[in-house]
Amino acid sequence: MQNFIFPKHISKESRKWAQRITNGWEIEIHQFKILVAAAEQLDRIERAREQIKKDGPYFTDRYGCPRSHPALGDERSGKIVFARLIRELNLSETAPEARPPYLRYGERSAKNSG
Repeated sequence: MQNFIFPKHISKESRKWAQRITNGWEIEIHQFKILVAAAEQLDRIERAREQIKKDGPYFTDRYGCPRSHPALGDERSGKIVFARLIRELNLSETAPEARPPYLRYGERSAKNSG
């Protein structure tokens, strides 16, 4: 097992989460870099949540129209990136399932054609 050193800018909570993964799994250096990126993403998501909690999820613009807080989009996209990074680590005990094939508009999968 390698002794990985996490960057100092990662929060205490994200660092604990990532250290549990390095302690529980045998990971390579390239996987460690993905893990660090996932921990950074967790921090970004949390900062977005804190900003939304502070300002509220919606505001009224100068024209009187309701608008979503920009941090809502940051949080949403951060969750997507985080999920993709975790999937890339491939930490499951079982063999990964093949992704479904990309279907162009109007095509049917073999399972749905009938």
